[in-house]
Amino acid sequence: MLDLRWPIGLMFSLIGALLTIYGAATHSDTALYQRSLGININIIWGIVLFIFGVLMLLGAILGKKEN
Repeated sequence: MLDLRWPIGLMFSLIGALLTIYGAATHSDTALYQRSLGININIIWGIVLFIFGVLMLLGAILGKKEN
């Protein structure tokens, strides 16, 4: 049976990595982040999504060992 943590973890890890890379590439563009008070939201949420995805993948790996 398919563990839903695998596709969820892969999806969030991939989106988080892409968002973090985009935030790092546009870090010097101050006009882009003027609306968010100069905070690079892309890097922050990219890291949050990546960590969540890794935790889902870790849960899938550790859950497989218990069964």
